[in-house]
Amino acid sequence: ILKPTRGVIRIRGRIAPMIQLGVGFNVELTGEENIYLNASLYGFSNQEVSNRIDEIIDFSEIRHFIDTPLKNYSSGMQMRLAFSIAVHLDPDILLADEILSVGDAPFQQKCLARIESLRKQGMTLILVSHVPGQVAQFCDHYVQLVHGRVVAHGPASELLQPAIPGVA
Repeated sequence: ILKPTRGVIRIRGRIAPMIQLGVGFNVELTGEENIYLNASLYGFSNQEVSNRIDEIIDFSEIRHFIDTPLKNYSSGMQMRLAFSIAVHLDPDILLADEILSVGDAPFQQKCLARIESLRKQGMTLILVSHVPGQVAQFCDHYVQLVHGRVVAHGPASELLQPAIPGVA
């Protein structure tokens, strides 16, 4: 995450950035070792990870491979693990950039349900997406950028209405 070139950002809480899933992984380490490594990059302690390690592994659906080095994982397995880490450490702010298409359809639905659950618990979601339906589903406030400039902002429910009724 880059520092702003202009303006001010005030952050209260811990951020789990899901900008590019798997950044910070070491392919020579096992899945479990990478859980601890990746979580530490997010600022979480080993104790916090230990308290949630089983949830993280179970959600990722790769328990049979957790002691295998990541270099033997498919990209899909790595994405599942990275997503699971980010959403199971109870971040205050989840920064998600075009990553809500992780894995197959059932796993995607599980991921979306987990994000919705975290939102209901008070987590802030900052979602970058080209999918208006996802933005409308998960976001209260909408900001549209064109070439880095804000061209629209306001309630997502108002700004993301279909132009033609019944057409999404």
